[in-house]
Amino acid sequence: MNPDLYPDVAAAGSLAAALESAAAELAVDIALVPGVWGDADSAGIAVSGGTMPVRRPLQVHLAVKERWFLVSGRSLGVEMVRGGTTDIRDVVRAATAWGSGRSLRELRERFPFLASSELAEAHEHGATAVVGLQWGWLRERALREPEFTGFGLLVEAAGAEPKLRQLYPVVSHQVLVFQPRTGFPCAEVVIAIAPADDGSPYQVQRFPHGGLIAEAGTAEEAVALAVAHLPADLGPAVLGSDEDA
Repeated sequence: MNPDLYPDVAAAGSLAAALESAAAELAVDIALVPGVWGDADSAGIAVSGGTMPVRRPLQVHLAVKERWFLVSGRSLGVEMVRGGTTDIRDVVRAATAWGSGRSLRELRERFPFLASSELAEAHEHGATAVVGLQWGWLRERALREPEFTGFGLLVEAAGAEPKLRQLYPVVSHQVLVFQPRTGFPCAEVVIAIAPADDGSPYQVQRFPHGGLIAEAGTAEEAVALAVAHLPADLGPAVLGSDEDA
């Protein structure tokens, strides 16, 4: 910690102590937990009596080169909100709003230093909304990259198959991966399909980068093979969880 950038934190002895002092000044009841970046320079803020137990404590850590209190809020296995401010009291206010269950839109409106993604906001509406948004992005990506015809054909064919359409799709080095969760913990990949634009066949795989099951000459054939190797009891993708984080 640089005492020139953070004289208030230095005077308090640690970030946790400085946050407690700011909370006392604001008459806010908070509970501090260990931070993920080290005890002196980070801390987690849980609001006592919060109504959103699914939300993890708001994580705070100190920037190195400039005075910034950087914050990150996780829920449902994904980062839902992040940002930075120079005022430690703003951190406590944001943590209070985060812990009390304010929507991401409300948080952004009230605290302009916070930001959240469209995907994070979709998590507030359930796994179906997240999966639908992700499939929409994949189609847009395929349109933006028309030179990768194999990838575009694969997205179209997989999106038309209900058993794959219900899963959470992720792209890793042009390999289309299907997952049963929308966030952490990412359970084992259900199936992966690697397209090829050099005339070689599609590859249906157990993992994003290996575990070949079979090859197919067309996207439709690859999708059919993938469906044939799905677990029999597989249902729609579910939201993630921070329980094992």
